[in-house]
Amino acid sequence: MKGKLTEHMLPAPVGAGFAMDGYWVWDGSVIKGEDGRYHMFASRWSQKFPMHPGWLVASEVVRASCDTPDGTYQFEEVVLPARGPQYWDGRATHNPQITKIGDKYVLYYTGMTHPFNEPELPLSGLDPRVLISRSNKRTGIAVSDSVFGPWQRFDKPLIDTRPDKYDNFLISNAVPCQCPDGKILVVYKSQGYMERPFNCPPDYKRTVHNGIQKLGAVIADKFDGDYTENRCDTPIIDHSVEDPFIWYDDDGYNMIAKDMNGQFCGELMGGIHGLSKDGLHWEFEMNNLFYSRKILWNDGITREMGNLDRPFILFEDGKPTYAFFAASNGTDGMGFENATRTWNMVVPLDF
Repeated sequence: MKGKLTEHMLPAPVGAGFAMDGYWVWDGSVIKGEDGRYHMFASRWSQKFPMHPGWLVASEVVRASCDTPDGTYQFEEVVLPARGPQYWDGRATHNPQITKIGDKYVLYYTGMTHPFNEPELPLSGLDPRVLISRSNKRTGIAVSDSVFGPWQRFDKPLIDTRPDKYDNFLISNAVPCQCPDGKILVVYKSQGYMERPFNCPPDYKRTVHNGIQKLGAVIADKFDGDYTENRCDTPIIDHSVEDPFIWYDDDGYNMIAKDMNGQFCGELMGGIHGLSKDGLHWEFEMNNLFYSRKILWNDGITREMGNLDRPFILFEDGKPTYAFFAASNGTDGMGFENATRTWNMVVPLDF
C-alpha cells in the first residue's frame, strides 16, 4: 500500500454499513461468500446495558449481509451465542475477524466467561461479572465449510495467556494473515497484571488491574495448529496500541492499529502503520497519521468520530477496495463512554 490510508479514502456513504435498533454494534469484518454477496461478521449487545462495560458480559457475534460492500447490511443470524459459563467463551463472544484459508471459513474471535448469574442493572466496571470476564478474555476460532455455517467451536482457546510473560492477564483482538509459505501469522492485543492504587469506593483499598495494551505475535503452521511455539517473548510494540489489522504485500507484512494516546501519530486514537519482514519484528512510523478520526461523508460534511476503532480492509483480487471501522457518535475518541449510538461504517478506497 503506497501512501497513507487517509489519502485513498473516498467520501463515506451515509446510511451504509451495519447498525441495529436497540443494540450496540461493533467489530465489523467482511468477506465475499460463496453466494457472491458480502457478509459482515460483527459484535452486538443490548442497549439496556451501557456500551462499556456491557460488551464484556453480553456481546455476541452475528452475521449481516449486503449485495455490495458499501451498502446497508441486514442482520441475518447470531453466529456465536452464549453457551454456558463452563466454556471459555461461554458468556460472551466479541472481536470477530473473518477470513478464508483454503476451503475453510475461519472466524477468529474473543471469548469470555464468568461463573455468576446473568448481569443485572445498573452495570459498572467493578461488577464481579465484568472484572472476571475481562480477566478471562482469550482468543479462539470457529470453523465452517460455508459462510452460512454451521460453525464448529472448540473447548479450548487457540491463544492463551502465559504466566511469566507480558501477556499474562488477557488475550484479545486477534487478527490473522496467511504467510507466503502457507503458515498463519496472528497479531493480538495483550495486557499483563499490574497492581496499583485505584480510585475505588471506600471499601476498595487496592485492586489488581491490567497494564497498558501491548501487541503480541505468533506464527502457526496451520490455522488450527500449535500457537504455543514461534511466539514473541516480548511485545512487538511496547506502547498503548490496540485494534491491529494485518496483511501481506510486496513490502512485506503491514499493520494498521489504533494509537491510544497519540504517541506515534499525533492524534488521540488515530491510526498508525507498521512494517515487518517476518511478522514478528516490526517498525512503526513516527509522526505519521495513517488515518484520522475526521471522516468526510458523501453529504459533504466532515465529522470527527467519537470512535474509529477496529479497522478492517477488504481486499479483492489483491487490491484494497473498502475500509470498515467501528464508529460511534461520542466525542474525543472516548465514544464508548459517552456515545448514544454505534455502528460499523464503510469507506470506499481509491487505489
